[in-house]
Amino acid sequence: MSLQIDGLEPTGFKGLLLQPGDEGFDDARRVFNAMIDRSPAVIARCTDADDVAAAVNLARGSGLSLSVYGGGHGVTGSAVCEGGVCIDLRPMKAIAVDTVSSTVRAQAGVTWGELDAATQEHGLAVTGGRVSTTGIGGLALGSGSGWLERKLGFTCDNLIEAKVVTADGRQVVASDGTNTDLFWALRGGGGNFGVVTEFTFQLHPVGPIVLGGLLMHPAASGEALVRFWGDFMESAPDEVGSGLAFICAPPEEFVPEPVRGQPVIGVVLCYSGDPEQGAEVLAPLLEFGPPAVAMVQPMPYVAVQQLLDPGNQEGRFNYWTGDFYEELPDAAIHTLVAKATQPVSPLTQIILIAGGGAIARVPDDAMAFGHRSTKWNIHFLSMWAEEVDTERNIIYTKELSGAMKPWSSGHVYLNFLGDEGQGRVESGFGPEKYARLRAIKKAWDPTNLFRHNQNIPPED
Repeated sequence: MSLQIDGLEPTGFKGLLLQPGDEGFDDARRVFNAMIDRSPAVIARCTDADDVAAAVNLARGSGLSLSVYGGGHGVTGSAVCEGGVCIDLRPMKAIAVDTVSSTVRAQAGVTWGELDAATQEHGLAVTGGRVSTTGIGGLALGSGSGWLERKLGFTCDNLIEAKVVTADGRQVVASDGTNTDLFWALRGGGGNFGVVTEFTFQLHPVGPIVLGGLLMHPAASGEALVRFWGDFMESAPDEVGSGLAFICAPPEEFVPEPVRGQPVIGVVLCYSGDPEQGAEVLAPLLEFGPPAVAMVQPMPYVAVQQLLDPGNQEGRFNYWTGDFYEELPDAAIHTLVAKATQPVSPLTQIILIAGGGAIARVPDDAMAFGHRSTKWNIHFLSMWAEEVDTERNIIYTKELSGAMKPWSSGHVYLNFLGDEGQGRVESGFGPEKYARLRAIKKAWDPTNLFRHNQNIPPED
């Protein structure tokens, strides 16, 4: 199809172009976060890298803003821009697993559920998102936290090649041996430097059966549980992936009826080694309390990857923030538990993730993403069903995260950050890395075409 915008036409575009009023346009512009309601001038549903280049050239030549839609999970809704060109990568779904080199090549429209399914056919995996509908692109470029990170490192640690469409419409390859500055920046610097159309990841033997599942504790045991779990994770082997989640119990049959809808603390577990050995390793966690609900057993790794899907559905209103913490002293734990067990929405999730393991063994300057030695990462994820509840949920999130600020490291994981200003983006890297990223940005995107993101402006 062809399209005229301000007298310009994308040359050689083979995909589908959607404009306001077209059938499918409203569905295509919808993102995970219901707070976002933006209408691009055109959505370019790309079939390959040539289509992406044509759409980039259109945006640059017309002076329109540009956004890139991979999975659409980003809380800021950066996948869609108002009145600009939205490059939609979702039709690009090719996946090729090489069992000889234990690698996978995947186009940028693939989700983690799709990638996990393809790699697990061969008993292989790479650290992926904790919600299966998340796109591979945004997660990998923002760093990529997941249940396997303590064993395999972040997703970006396992990226070995990226095919990129640049701001001037060229198609280049970035790797350890080619365009090394770009490759360094892509691993943690987000979508600031181009549109990655294909990722190649290193795979590792995982599963297909792992020991995984969920424990659920009453909110009253919160402080003791956080201390016990934290001590356990500080000395746990790399195979232990776990997160502690302040949630409200779902209205499911496995939950005792009086507990349904009430604040509880969940412990998600994924032991990626031998399940029998995992039962011995995890025994202290399985016995502590004891938990009110215990659903931990050998299960497919792909099932572990979908455990959080029911609580993370598209169409809810979302407001997120997050911080890293070097330590969580008793005062911090008391503050966290007191506030996180009193959410204003039953859909809200406050998630505590432990660092260590493989992620801490990567040199801090190896790539744009750093903060490798940080012990704790807290994601404050407020979710609610009705727009009328927006203000009080945002206030709750700001008050809770603000109350925890005295113990934060000042650093942040950008994938869970909302629109909080340029200073918070810089805090994701620190002054030295941020300056290097701005220099690389100037080399690859001097006009800041790729700015609809957690933006790194080009060096002055």
